[in-house]
Amino acid sequence: MKPTRIGVIALAAAVGLYAIYTWVGLHGSAAPLGPDAATKAAASADATAPAVSVVKVAPADFVETVLITGSVIARDEVLIAPEVEGLRVLELLADEGQTVKKGQSLARLSDDSLQAQLAQNEANIARADAAIAVAQSAIVQAEAAAKEAANAFDRAKPLKQSGYVSGAIFDQREAAAGTAQAKLLAARDGITSATADRAALQAQGRDLKWKLGRTDVRSPVDGVISRRSARVGAVASSQTDPLFRIIARGEVELDAELPESDVGRVREGQAARVTVTGSGDVTGTVRLISSEVDRSTRLGKVKVFFGVNPALRLGAFGRGTIEIGKSRGLGVPPSAVVYGPQGATIQVVTGDRVKTRSVKIGLKTQSRLEVIEGLSDGDMIVAKSGSFLRDGDAVRAVVSEDKVTGVAR
Repeated sequence: MKPTRIGVIALAAAVGLYAIYTWVGLHGSAAPLGPDAATKAAASADATAPAVSVVKVAPADFVETVLITGSVIARDEVLIAPEVEGLRVLELLADEGQTVKKGQSLARLSDDSLQAQLAQNEANIARADAAIAVAQSAIVQAEAAAKEAANAFDRAKPLKQSGYVSGAIFDQREAAAGTAQAKLLAARDGITSATADRAALQAQGRDLKWKLGRTDVRSPVDGVISRRSARVGAVASSQTDPLFRIIARGEVELDAELPESDVGRVREGQAARVTVTGSGDVTGTVRLISSEVDRSTRLGKVKVFFGVNPALRLGAFGRGTIEIGKSRGLGVPPSAVVYGPQGATIQVVTGDRVKTRSVKIGLKTQSRLEVIEGLSDGDMIVAKSGSFLRDGDAVRAVVSEDKVTGVAR
């Protein structure tokens, strides 16, 4: 019986203590917290605030670029084709990669057939000269005969009136005068025809001499031979590949493509830096911007001029950038900017609180964005903004190693 009574007393004591603790939990302690307790409570609250990475805003140099890709081509390509058809290539005097001057001989064509045609033409001209001489003699004879017949007819007129000449004789002299005059006109037409034939032969001779002069194929410009299709013994023709292709003045450029969204941002004269396969980095300037965008690829074209550079090979692939803007301003990581209906915003940490600010973005690079308005030098901003933070939220700022300095490209 005694152990049972002790157990009941212990149980009653436990129930009493539980009731006391429950009342204290519901109504709180009657005594206020001291200074040490308040400090501990604030420290506990700070420890529960989320930690966020922040970066310090600082000035940086910005160079905004657009990506281009393309192939190296000649600035101006000159095609050298034969001006005389059907002649065989007799000799080649220049090869691919060779620098040539304007007027320099590149190849010689066979002129045997042209020489034979010229000799025949000269003989025909001599024959025409002889025909002209014969026609001139015929004119002299026809003029004399016409004069004699006209005189005889004039003498017959008064004699017919006086009755000394019969009508038959008068008619004969009249017909003779007309016939002599017709022969004179025919003789004059003959010399006109002979003179025209001689002029045609002379023109043919000039054409043959011109063709003979073109059997020596010469370069029309200073430049570099990029391709030679001519072969000794082959028949030269303008219907086949050109005998030579020349890079005028040796100037080359990049025939580049870029997205249509970037075409409008490129201007003539802007600097470009291109890495050409097998040749390394090359600098150039934008020479031409195409006014058309390809409908299927949605790409525009620009020409980047390199000038004279013997190290570049036609057709080589090039990849590079065009510098479309340069400035110095405040830089932030792209991840720090949030775009919404009201524009771009950045979350700034002041003390231990977050404040959202509207900003205006300037130049853009892969690693940095330029902020024109909304921030000040030295501001601490959330490195990776998002919807998990709102205005007034308490945070624990953790400074990131990322520094917004240097040149951003």
